[in-house]
Amino acid sequence: MSLGVTEITLILIVILLLFGGKRIPELARALGKASYEFKKAKEVIKKETDEIKDAIEDASEKPEEYKPQDV
Repeated sequence: MSLGVTEITLILIVILLLFGGKRIPELARALGKASYEFKKAKEVIKKETDEIKDAIEDASEKPEEYKPQDV
């Protein structure tokens, strides 16, 4: 389901009426910063997940090196 030109125009008019012309650039800037921070956090999580996955794969390839101690 995609938005048509009429729907997008209506949404923009409502936003303009609600926030006014002076606040729109400020809101767009805040949205851009939030998007950037989200992408950055997503990359950090992906990197950490890949590191953990690689560590698990390395440990499973060399099971004789890991000897758990009796507790």
